[in-house]
Amino acid sequence: MSEEMDTEYDVIVLGTGITECILSGLLSVDGKKVLHIDKQDHYGGESASVNLSQLYSQFKKNPIGKDEIEAKFGKDRDWNVDLIPKFLMANGELTNILVHTDVTRYVEFKQVSGSYVFKQGKIYKVPATEMEAISSPLMGIFEKRRMKKFLEWISSYKEDEISTHQGLDLDKNTMDEVYYKFGLGNSTKEFIGHAMALWTNDDYLQQPARPSYERVLLYCQSVARYGKSPYLYPLYGLGELPQGFARLSAIYGGTYMLDTPIEKVFYTNDDSENGKFEGVQTKLGTFKAPLVIADPTYFSHKCKSTGQRVIRAICILNHPVPNTGDADSLQIIIPQSQVGRKNDIYIAIVSDAHNVCSKGHYLAIISTIVETDAPHIELEPAFKLLGPIEEKFMGIADLFEPKEDGSKDNIYLSKSYDASSHFESMTDDVKDIYFRVTGHPLVLKKRNDQELQQED
Repeated sequence: MSEEMDTEYDVIVLGTGITECILSGLLSVDGKKVLHIDKQDHYGGESASVNLSQLYSQFKKNPIGKDEIEAKFGKDRDWNVDLIPKFLMANGELTNILVHTDVTRYVEFKQVSGSYVFKQGKIYKVPATEMEAISSPLMGIFEKRRMKKFLEWISSYKEDEISTHQGLDLDKNTMDEVYYKFGLGNSTKEFIGHAMALWTNDDYLQQPARPSYERVLLYCQSVARYGKSPYLYPLYGLGELPQGFARLSAIYGGTYMLDTPIEKVFYTNDDSENGKFEGVQTKLGTFKAPLVIADPTYFSHKCKSTGQRVIRAICILNHPVPNTGDADSLQIIIPQSQVGRKNDIYIAIVSDAHNVCSKGHYLAIISTIVETDAPHIELEPAFKLLGPIEEKFMGIADLFEPKEDGSKDNIYLSKSYDASSHFESMTDDVKDIYFRVTGHPLVLKKRNDQELQQED
């Protein structure tokens, strides 16, 4: 590092998770002078993609050596395994942010082949076209007609045209009342709520219908965008996303330091309880800024547990998932009521088609909210769907959120990554922190379809 390195910045960002990297990219584009520091020697923080050697050393007490790994699974460098499994909604906010910032220049996407739902012991493809819907065994013929009417209402609903509301008020009527209006049965409600609106439990049924309406609309628009499924996934794994936003920040003058632990945090009046953030001390020097954005691991005393824990199991397979038509990528949703749980189980499956594992292998990553004292047993219904598993890595993470909004001490903390299968809650957090830091909402330009490089 040169002697003349700047020590004064507008914003210091700690941790290179996807949330932090998006914010440092957005603020750099806004003209802010950003210093981005990570105590780890690689990008991604909790949301990194790692090779098999890293995976073994992180999850196994007695990891096997690199030679043994490569004899079994092919070259170590061919593996980019996500620690947090999530897909992008094709029409979702993260996709909008990627296009708005031009990060699509650095990251290439591939469509996920299908979405499946577990029902009465079997998995079924979630219909992505009208033809698939007509032939799907998920519903009987009369229920399909009612479902069609419901989806027509979703797509034609206009806030300022009362005639499109069909007597429903999205802010007063619950989602259960909406289902009743369309005469939808329990299994269809479960399908809409869990496989389309992607709620992880049934709390939404007694809440106002608007969030569910918005989620179903997003799902339908995302499927309509490219067909097959509503999901996109980056080649070389999700770790490409933080790196893409880091490149964006660097282009706009952002400074990056990896492998740089924080030795001390400075506060006004040396008061860590009541003072405001002033700067940090590292092995490379002391750096000042009026505010900091960080992941929960940098200010654990300023975070609280949400009371929830997520269990994730990374499984290596040498075959496609049974009963999926040999799909190279898919999502399987196991709705909670199908397996006597309170929260859904998600399985994200990708393969060598996405440059995340060596040829002939598949990665299946299972996640759910822990409900019992034997969390690994909670994943049994998912393991059964995968067929023989060559290797599995399991981890449990507590979910944290900030105690305060950052206005008092100028310390703006992100939330832990939840058990949901997509990035919508994470982008809500990005937009919320952006608003608190800048005082104005994040405005994204309208994108067109040519802008997102799409590979089939």
